[in-house]
Amino acid sequence: MIEKTYLKTKPKCKVKFALSTDIIGDSQSVSVVGDFNNWDASLHPLRKQKSGVFTSTLNLEIDHTYQFRYLVDNQYWLNDDMADAYVPSPLSQDSNGVLNL
Repeated sequence: MIEKTYLKTKPKCKVKFALSTDIIGDSQSVSVVGDFNNWDASLHPLRKQKSGVFTSTLNLEIDHTYQFRYLVDNQYWLNDDMADAYVPSPLSQDSNGVLNL
């Protein structure tokens, strides 16, 4: 799930990324990675909430397009069904999700 909240005082958008346990099962770690963090899985881990949902919120510049994916347990990649679009990954046969802000 992706929630976008555009800030009135800054040219930024607060983007909340969330994955529920029905999507990731009993996985222990999830990170959101993309061109906004140079695809570094250590920079934006999602935190597990009491409800079991993993979440992370980032402030991203508006008027940009970002590619991203989730890395689960440092082993497999997931896309978000709520991405604005999908583009082919330059590194594999998979697609990356796209955020248009």
